[in-house]
Amino acid sequence: MDNERTQLAVIGAGPGGYPAAFLAADYGMDVTLIDPEPNPGGVCLFRGCIPTKTLLHVAQIIREAKEAKQWGVEFDAPRIDVDAVRSFKNRVVEKLTGGMGHLCKQRGIRSIRGMARFLDGKNLSIERQDEASMTLAFDHAILATGSRPAMLAGLPDGVLDSTSAMEMTSIPESLLVVGGGYIGLELGTFYASLGTRVSVVELLPDILPGADPDLVRTYSMSARKLFHEIITHTRVTSFEESNSGIDVVFESEEGDTREASYEKVLITVGRIPNSEHLGLENTKIELDEKGFVKVDAQRRTKEPAVFAIGDVVGGALLAHKATKEGKVAVDVISGKSVTFDPKAVPAVLFTDPEVTWSGLTELEAAAEERKVAVAKFPWGASGRAATLGRMDGVTKFIIDPETEKILGVGIVGPGAGELIAEGTLAVEMGACVRDIAKTIHPHPTLSETMMEAAEVFYGLSTHVYRPKRSP
Repeated sequence: MDNERTQLAVIGAGPGGYPAAFLAADYGMDVTLIDPEPNPGGVCLFRGCIPTKTLLHVAQIIREAKEAKQWGVEFDAPRIDVDAVRSFKNRVVEKLTGGMGHLCKQRGIRSIRGMARFLDGKNLSIERQDEASMTLAFDHAILATGSRPAMLAGLPDGVLDSTSAMEMTSIPESLLVVGGGYIGLELGTFYASLGTRVSVVELLPDILPGADPDLVRTYSMSARKLFHEIITHTRVTSFEESNSGIDVVFESEEGDTREASYEKVLITVGRIPNSEHLGLENTKIELDEKGFVKVDAQRRTKEPAVFAIGDVVGGALLAHKATKEGKVAVDVISGKSVTFDPKAVPAVLFTDPEVTWSGLTELEAAAEERKVAVAKFPWGASGRAATLGRMDGVTKFIIDPETEKILGVGIVGPGAGELIAEGTLAVEMGACVRDIAKTIHPHPTLSETMMEAAEVFYGLSTHVYRPKRSP
C-alpha cells in the first residue's frame, strides 16, 4: 500500500469540493482531490442541477411552441426522439465535467478516482479504482461527500428516484410524483411538457413546503394547468406492481382512502447525507440525529484539521451554498479570519414559471413575530411580461418598516432565477428599498419589476396605484 502526504485533501468533487480544491491550489497549496467519478462535478453536474436544467430547456421549447399559437404562429406537434434528448443531456454533462477535469490538471491538483476513509484525524485510506489502495496523510481535509435521494423501503421496480428519472428511457403515459418539493416539481414539469399525465401528491397542506404562500399561490395557478392533478394533505400508504403499472393507495388527512394506477412513480421525499462508510468513528467528528456532520461557523468539525461543507452538513441543500462554504473553509485553512454567515442564500425552482426567494420570508417573519412591511409588484403590470405573453408573475420585497432595509425578496415568473441575484445583493449589503427604487433599470425588461416593487413601498409605482407613504 502506497503511503503519501498532501497539504489539503478534499473528499468529494461536487460543487463544494472542486471549488474548494481549485481555490486552495490558486492559493499555492498542495491539493489532492478524491472522488469516485472520472472528473470533478459531483451530483450537481453528473446527476442533478445541470442535467435537470438541460432537460427543462427542452421542455420549455415544447411549451413555447404550443403557446405560440395564441400569438399567431402555429407549429406541428413535436416529434420527440427520446434517445436524442438523452444524448443532448449527456453531451452537456460530458462537456462540463470534462472541462472541470482540464481545470484540475491546469492547477496541478492531484485527482484520485476512488473512495476515501478516515483512519484517524490525520490519515486517510483510499480504495482506488483499477489501482492499488493507498494511505494519504494530510495537514487539513475538507469533507464534501454530499447527499443522495431518500427512498422508501420495499418499492417495486417501476419506482424512480431523481437520478433514474433523468435517464429518460421512455415517455410514460402517466407519472405520480411523491413529494411536492422543488426536485419533484422540476422533473414533473419536464415530463408533463413531453405529454405525460403527471400527478403530484404532497403530505403537507401545500406544495413547496416552507416557501412564501404568495409565491406558491402564484406558481400554483400555472402548475395546476400543466399537471393532471395536485393532491395535498395526503400520504401514499402502499405501492404494488401490476399489469397496468404501479397501483397506489392514497390516504387523506381525514383518513379517506382511494386507489389509482400509474405507469411510473417518482419518489422525491428529500435527501440524506453521505456520511456513512467514511471512517468517521475513527475521528472526533460528530453527527446530528439525521446523520449530518456537525460544524462551526468556519465549517470546522470537532476534529481540528477536518472541515465539512455542502449537503453533508445540512442546511440548504444547494450547490451555491456548498461552493461558498468550500471557499470559507479554504480561507480559514489559509489563515484568514472568516465565517460562513450569509444574510441570504437564494433558492430557485426551475419550473414554469420559475420560483425564487432569498433572505427573510413572510412566513419566517411571522414565526419570529417580527414586524415587516411587504411591497409587491404584479407582472400583469409589466410591459416586458406582456410582450412575452407571460404575465403570471410577481416580485415581492420583505422590508423592515423602521429602517426600510430590504430583508428578503421573492419572485415568480419566467426567468425569475436570473433576477434574484439583485435581491440577494441588496439583502447582503443591507440596502434600503429606496436604493432599488432610485436605481435606473433598463426598459423594457423584467428587471424593472424590482424597481417598481420598491416604488410600490412608497406608493409611487408608475404602473400600480397604492396610497403614498413618505419617500
